Amino acid sequence: MRTSTLLDEARRAVLGGGRDLSLEELRGLASLPVEDVPSLAALAHEVRLDRCGPEVEVEGILSAKTGGCPEDCHFCSQSSKFETPVRPTGYLDMDQVLAAARETKELGASEFCIVMALRGPDERTIDNVIEATKVIQDETGLNVAASLGILTRDQAERLAAGGVHRYNHNLETSRSFFPEIVSTHTWDERFETCSMVRETGMELCCGALLGMGESTDQRIELLGQLREVGPTEVPLNFLNPRPGTPLGDRSVMEPLDAIRWIALFRLALPEVILRYAGGREVTLGELQAMGMTAGINALIVGNYLTTLGRQPLQDIKMLADLKMPIGALSKVI
Repeated sequence: MRTSTLLDEARRAVLGGGRDLSLEELRGLASLPVEDVPSLAALAHEVRLDRCGPEVEVEGILSAKTGGCPEDCHFCSQSSKFETPVRPTGYLDMDQVLAAARETKELGASEFCIVMALRGPDERTIDNVIEATKVIQDETGLNVAASLGILTRDQAERLAAGGVHRYNHNLETSRSFFPEIVSTHTWDERFETCSMVRETGMELCCGALLGMGESTDQRIELLGQLREVGPTEVPLNFLNPRPGTPLGDRSVMEPLDAIRWIALFRLALPEVILRYAGGREVTLGELQAMGMTAGINALIVGNYLTTLGRQPLQDIKMLADLKMPIGALSKVI
């Protein structure tokens, strides 16, 4: 089928008819020639504006406990299974967490996420996060999110009751590819935590990591699985190969391939908050603004968990240059 026909049919479905594209239709768009990626991106931007509006949600994240994780996620330098430059640290104290939240607030952000390298939290960790959530909300007015690994139902209920606004737990990749990347827990355990997050009333932040060796079909599979779990937010990460990890020698994705998949994630999930996350700097370089006009409507500013981002004011200037206002977002119902 011709490129113009594929794009016209996708436009009619998503914008004209309000119909979700089928996985087969998405697979067809994924096969478009590279010279048609700008047209695909333009359609995705049109869908983003129609379904989500012009606002961009800005978030800061803080690694409140770094390294020493017992899991063997092959992309992660925080795993204790691999010899990497990342050394384990203890838990940050409340003053350090609050200082980071204040810095995030000063940038105009509305979200602040507390992240810990864990398989899952113990009771003391749950208590500390709930306490930090209240202090941050009282002092800054920020919405507080958390990423603490695999949860029990009781833990999910306590975090929701304690004011955690959004919980991050990434599927990372498709169910069929997941065993190639992690052996210490299953994809189904992740999916179960994601489901509990929604059932207990928190917004679900559930993202992907592209460029680990997965196939096009497996990326399409993941899009279908993200639809099943129903996230409010999807952080889109690109592999930034970390020394000492099993994926440390992988090549970085090509920039236009990354733009293609940003657009496809928007077309597949037209109403989610689609957030620029880890790896965008090394993958996209000078094309980061193009990603903002290919479906992205949120971004993490500053540094990530173990890698450096660019200066926050660069992102704020990028948004100003693009005439994209900063604002708080929630999933369109």
